[in-house]
Amino acid sequence: MSASLRILLLAGLAAFGGCRPATPGSLSGELAARELRLATNFASARADSPRTRVLARWILPRELGEVSGLALTGDGRLLAHGDEQGAVFVIDARRGAVLKRFSIGTFDGDARADFEGITVAEGRIVMLASDGRLHEFLEGAAGERVRFDVHDTRLATECEFEGVAYDATRQLFLLPCKSVGRPGLRDQLVLYRWRLRGTGDPGLAPLAIPLSRVIGSNPWKDLHPSDITVDPASGNYVLIAAQERALIEITPSGEVVRAMALPGTHGQAEGVALTPEGILIVADEATNRPATLTLYRWPLTVAAREPP
Repeated sequence: MSASLRILLLAGLAAFGGCRPATPGSLSGELAARELRLATNFASARADSPRTRVLARWILPRELGEVSGLALTGDGRLLAHGDEQGAVFVIDARRGAVLKRFSIGTFDGDARADFEGITVAEGRIVMLASDGRLHEFLEGAAGERVRFDVHDTRLATECEFEGVAYDATRQLFLLPCKSVGRPGLRDQLVLYRWRLRGTGDPGLAPLAIPLSRVIGSNPWKDLHPSDITVDPASGNYVLIAAQERALIEITPSGEVVRAMALPGTHGQAEGVALTPEGILIVADEATNRPATLTLYRWPLTVAAREPP
């Protein structure tokens, strides 16, 4: 086990018991116990349960107080990053432990930008800045600073971006608009679609869905997506919106599968990921409480509010 591994704090869930300081001798046992409890909670949280409940909630380290995006690697580790600086944290989300931290940059320091999302595409990692620039790089070792390439989508005037995902079936990057700049699309939920490589124009026509169809009977006046992920089982796109505390699921062709309130209590939901076995992970920035990762069984049932 890496000496740099840091165990994340528990958020006081009764299902996981109280917090105890981890000592070197107890760390492996504590992590194994957490994994077992998560598996037990997952098995008992049936998909047809009358309410959605939290499986686990981890308190993130202070360096991730402004956590902005989540993504899963092919082997199931969770990538998370903050705002402004190109630091990437690799997390064991099932056991609540930071495995390592590395960064992107050059010889004179870490890269700096308004980083808003992260995804994994064909063995490489891509981080998105709010102006639509894609930063592509390979995973680094603990403490390493790795080189990166920048791909400018040239969409900064059309959209303020917040979140990115990779649709491996269609080999497309999905970039949802938090704030739409193109006048003709301002009453739509807009997802730009982009290819890094291949023949022809890398930019496809955006997927645009009328907000009235997406919002439906929900009380939201608008929708400002803060992250997106792809459901490994269905291939559908799952978006969250921090401002509206919303969760949206759509098909790649733009049909709305669900539009509902996020379950639980989320002060600033900025990141989302979905595991192949059906665990939904939501990251919250620090607000009046520390930044957290919250785990649910997917698909969600009733959007029940949990106590803070």
